[in-house]
Amino acid sequence: MHLHQLSLVQMAAAVRERKVSPVELVRAHLARIDQLNPKLNAFIQLRGEAALAESHLSETAVQGGERVGVLHGVPVSIKSSIAVAGLGHECGSRTRQGLVAKDDAVLVQRLRQAGAIVLGNTNVPEMLMAYETENPLYGRTSNPWDVTRTPGGSSGGEAAAIAAGMCAGGIGSDGGGSIRVPAHLSGICGLKPTPGRIPAPGHWPESLGPFALLGVVGPMARTVEDVDLLFHVIAGFDAGDAMASPIPLREVAELELQNLTIGYFDEHPDAPVTPETRAAVQKAAKALEAAGLRVEPFRPDGLSEAREHWWTLFVRLAAEILAPEFKGREAETSTILTFSDRPPTKEDLLSAWFTRDHLRLRLAQQMERIPVVICPVCSVPAFRHGEREWNIGGKNVSYMDAMSYTQWFNLLGNPAVVVPVGQSPGGLPIGVQIVGQPNTEELILKVARVLEQAVGPHREAPMMQEKSIAIRS
Repeated sequence: MHLHQLSLVQMAAAVRERKVSPVELVRAHLARIDQLNPKLNAFIQLRGEAALAESHLSETAVQGGERVGVLHGVPVSIKSSIAVAGLGHECGSRTRQGLVAKDDAVLVQRLRQAGAIVLGNTNVPEMLMAYETENPLYGRTSNPWDVTRTPGGSSGGEAAAIAAGMCAGGIGSDGGGSIRVPAHLSGICGLKPTPGRIPAPGHWPESLGPFALLGVVGPMARTVEDVDLLFHVIAGFDAGDAMASPIPLREVAELELQNLTIGYFDEHPDAPVTPETRAAVQKAAKALEAAGLRVEPFRPDGLSEAREHWWTLFVRLAAEILAPEFKGREAETSTILTFSDRPPTKEDLLSAWFTRDHLRLRLAQQMERIPVVICPVCSVPAFRHGEREWNIGGKNVSYMDAMSYTQWFNLLGNPAVVVPVGQSPGGLPIGVQIVGQPNTEELILKVARVLEQAVGPHREAPMMQEKSIAIRS
């Protein structure tokens, strides 16, 4: 096994045990970036020399017997919408071209405090408003399973970098599926937390107004164990987060799992899914049942309404909020300002706001008996660049409708983790979504760990299996 094929947890343990040097890890990953990034365009800016210098300091600390953090010497990446001091903070838009972050986002500070080494930042769609990663500044990112296909968006650069072994893990953000869809399309794991559990200060667009209600930042990696460790490092109260609440981390006892009822549904009538997507959900349900958990069919009601109000608050209102960024430069932008059919009225916003709370209460009541739900992430596996509609079971499914499965839970505020489970006839990965009640990240991660162990090791993307060619000295 090559260094890049180790999990994030394995890398951290190998560094602490002096089996692997942080310098070796950083050099190995920079070599992979040199080799693979021209094919994928996942990283847009690197901290190559700085990361190497930090790796030497990390090595000295280990050799000196110093107490080190849980991520000491581990190379990670950060979505470019999240501030990393000295790196561009442009969000893929010409309206922000040349902007450089002065300070690290709170979560980046916490990663560094735990010993992680930031290699660089990764590509996004313009202003994060797409499920395919392409923008006028840095171009298109491709999927390491098949470069004719997208790794998703808006955390597509993160997903591609992680799936190709160019970093051990990283951080994305999610306002309508932007962590979960790329994780699903790229065959990795990702967590969308409850708003406020992981501090969002340092993210652009700022997590205020509708973005605070719907948008979050969260970890992405190749295994659930890795995502869990990243979550424990970056979670916790921060007074600068409008949604923050002092909820302590907790351990989930085995007895809690034994008494748990898990619900599942493999399709919603608003968004038909491919047969292999249904099969992946059914496989997950059977695997958890075989592992001793109680599983039964269950589909919450109110999801169609949730999608309608997510559209108002995230798409239509966001277009209004971001419009001033493009004033006088509309012709230079991508399609960001065309997502909204019309500006929301006062009545639209009041309806969305109040109905959102009613729907949240309704779902909370339904989940009292079934606190964890498994469902698809998206109607289709990784799609070709530019595809915007699919015929599934004789019904045309649009690009935005296909993503309904994630959008619901941004509006409703539920945490959700994605785990790779199935594959398409062409060998593309298919993930499932494990959804919990608000602030139950530890529980859904525990269920995800059980599922991951039950279905066996994840398949690696073809590019993950390419041997690195050492280029950097």
